[in-house]
Amino acid sequence: MIRRLFPHPYLSLVLLGTWFLLVNQWKLGSLVLAAILAILIPLLTAPYWPHTPRLNSLPRLLAYAALVVWDVIIANIQVAKIVLFMPADRIRTAFIRVPVDLKSPEAIAILAGTITMTPGTVTADMSADGTVLLIHSLHAPDPDAIRDDIKSRYESRLKRIFE
Repeated sequence: MIRRLFPHPYLSLVLLGTWFLLVNQWKLGSLVLAAILAILIPLLTAPYWPHTPRLNSLPRLLAYAALVVWDVIIANIQVAKIVLFMPADRIRTAFIRVPVDLKSPEAIAILAGTITMTPGTVTADMSADGTVLLIHSLHAPDPDAIRDDIKSRYESRLKRIFE
């Protein structure tokens, strides 16, 4: 019965927490609306999730989230320096192909989202077979180093979390 009501319990918890972060107030009306959303959204999206993502380590996922938050803070500072102080003719934008070894669609989506959330980079496309992400970087003097950094810093951690 509970599994039918909460087909994706982690998603329900994330939605509940996110709602309270967005409204920034602890009131009964907010709790009721958050609970409705936390129940309805997973129920409505469950048919599109044929398999529940397999999460091997919640502590590793939390550590990954902390790493991403830290990287977003650092990237904001780096992008501000590039935009404010670097002459436009010295900025080296680039499209970078990043081969993906991840098998889980959820892990690939988290990797693409992580890249997009980090200022200065955005996931522009994915190959039809799901094995290569096309990344645009604001400043990439060494595109291979950026590709290797994405694979070692993010993809390797996501492998340990999901596979």
